[in-house]
Amino acid sequence: MERVCTDCGRTYPLEGPWRCACGSPLDLRGLPDLPAQPPELDRDAGLWGCEGFLPVDARVTLGEGWTPLLNGKEDGVQYKREHLFPTGSFKDRGAAVVVSHALDRGADRVIEDSSGNAGLAIATYAARAGIDAEIFVPSDAKPGKLRAIERTGAALRQVEGDRADVTQACIDAVEAGDGYYASHAWEPLFLVGTATFALEVAAQRGWEAPDAVVTPLGHGTLFLGASRGFDRLQRAGWIDDVPRLFGVQASGVAPIAAARGNDRDAGRNDFADGIQIAEPVRRGGILDAIEASGGDAIAVTAAETEQAHDRLARCGLAVEPTSATAVAGLERLREQGAIGEDDDVVVPLTGDN
Repeated sequence: MERVCTDCGRTYPLEGPWRCACGSPLDLRGLPDLPAQPPELDRDAGLWGCEGFLPVDARVTLGEGWTPLLNGKEDGVQYKREHLFPTGSFKDRGAAVVVSHALDRGADRVIEDSSGNAGLAIATYAARAGIDAEIFVPSDAKPGKLRAIERTGAALRQVEGDRADVTQACIDAVEAGDGYYASHAWEPLFLVGTATFALEVAAQRGWEAPDAVVTPLGHGTLFLGASRGFDRLQRAGWIDDVPRLFGVQASGVAPIAAARGNDRDAGRNDFADGIQIAEPVRRGGILDAIEASGGDAIAVTAAETEQAHDRLARCGLAVEPTSATAVAGLERLREQGAIGEDDDVVVPLTGDN
């Protein structure tokens, strides 16, 4: 298995750099082939319950994985309750794999930049592993998220400016040799971790993929993980078809939706603060995944997000506002006919309060 540049095609060993010399992100090539039939899964092993699906041993775990798949009140909708992970978000899927890999590499310190959930996940798994963590966050990040990160013992670095400034400050620290960059945006093993979302959905549905999956979309770590996971399952013959993938962004900060001609409202959706990413690292990969699956990307307003958030709460589903963007997006996609009323849809609820 090796790292390969998404732009120039240069290759590196698995233990290689976090990005290509040309500045582009890296993907993984050479993941092991899956057997012709799905094996019996060991759900007690969490993310590692399917032998051969993850290329990294479980060096650190908190029992993550196998979040419930709940039927919604609407016909044909199922909610994957990713907000029930140990740190309260799907980012635990990637964090468990990336920190396990960091331990394999002998790292004693990990560094990450995040608006909240990814930073908390990396800091928590680093604490569990007994290594240091330094998390770079926006100065205006939610106080509750900052306190949660600090409680892990991680060093917290608040950065003035926009989200890009936070990332640059983190990269400067990485390039100064201060630690292993456990980035949810750049590290391809993070996507290998989030691909377990697709494995679980397919297994929980008796190896029948849904017609569509609708996710919040910022850097696209869950969106791309789902794409790669379902594609891998389909190539192995475990599912017949890959679902259409739809990403939902926050209006006003919606580069993927804009590239698809769908950012209809320039008003900034600050209610969905977790996905306000103006320049996704893997922009090209996200657009390719949309095209390959026959899906799309749209942007929803703060009002639409808040209404969906309230609807979820009235159904007993207490999640963070960013999770509600996917629910708001599904409603509009159905109104537009992009997703039919009879289509079978899975929506991940990506984070808690």
